[in-house]
Amino acid sequence: MSTEFIDALTLLEKEKGISREVIIDAIEAAVVSAYKRNFNQAQNVRVDLNFGNGSMRVFARKDVVEQVFDSRLEISEEEAKKINPSYELNDVVEIEVTPKNFGRIAAQTAKQVVTQRVREAERGIIYSEFSDREEDIMTGIVERQDSRFIYVSLGKIEAILPQSEQMPNESYKPHDRIKVFLTKVERTTKGPQIYVSRTHPGLLKRLFEIEVPEIFDGTVEIRSVSREAGDRSKISVYAANPEVDPVGACVGPKGARVQAIVNELKGEKIDIVKWSEDPVVFVANALSPSQVLDVQVNEEEKSTTVVVPDFQLSLAIGKRGQNARLAAKLTGWKIDIKSETDARALGIYPRPDAPLFQDTDLDDDDSYEYDFDEDATE
Repeated sequence: MSTEFIDALTLLEKEKGISREVIIDAIEAAVVSAYKRNFNQAQNVRVDLNFGNGSMRVFARKDVVEQVFDSRLEISEEEAKKINPSYELNDVVEIEVTPKNFGRIAAQTAKQVVTQRVREAERGIIYSEFSDREEDIMTGIVERQDSRFIYVSLGKIEAILPQSEQMPNESYKPHDRIKVFLTKVERTTKGPQIYVSRTHPGLLKRLFEIEVPEIFDGTVEIRSVSREAGDRSKISVYAANPEVDPVGACVGPKGARVQAIVNELKGEKIDIVKWSEDPVVFVANALSPSQVLDVQVNEEEKSTTVVVPDFQLSLAIGKRGQNARLAAKLTGWKIDIKSETDARALGIYPRPDAPLFQDTDLDDDDSYEYDFDEDATE
């Protein structure tokens, strides 16, 4: 084994972060296996690697016994004493058995082992790096696509964007730069496999963390997110400091912050609502942009009955029930929407024992609907 090889191990330790001892142990085990395989030897052997001069020697290890039954594994006490008079029964004698042409085989074996260990170590480093970034956002470059997946380069590794995680209003072309949400990192026989998404609600949350400093520093909190990717989303926000307007912070000056997110999501509409621990106020906010007259809460069934003006009924329900569906996901409450006329006919509105909804602490600043307007970007 040459000194150049030893230098290479030192370089690998620095560049790849692979412990030199780990590689050496692997090389020794592999060389022992190569010796037995190539020279049809079954005895116990030990490999001695001398890193001072780059030499390598193979030693057969034999037990000192009274009667020898297997000369490959045992040696008589008489023969052992000829080697060294100090040997006694049950000692282990090491006899050098290095073949003359073993250097080439050992070098080839060592190369294979080092290559394999480097590959395994790199995979381990990549797995550790990306497993720590699960549920995080990254920017990738579209590489290629097939009938099932789009492959996105994340620098050191290629991630998979499944068809189910692609936004229906987007088309992807090679070299496009896109932001993706890391949903899962798996170990496989071929190395780490990373799955990413463009439809996950976590992507919307991370985008707001990037665009809104108040969310990043914790002044404003995102309490919940509901999303139908490519069409419409709702997020609820909260600020412990009463002097901070959480909705306004997310919207930004002239809507600049939320518009940047809408642009990234190719025109997806975003409703930003103020979170409240009072389900009456929270559900009313969540049904933005519709006006709400009353919210009646059933704590046991975790359901609500919402009364809206007749002309606001379709707006509250939304296209194909989308607004009500997103509001229910956002709040965690079942929502049954009634028009004012139907509620009066059923005798559930107005409630004589409850104040008018207008008397609650809901105000016009508790929600904000951002509808993407291409003219606003010109």
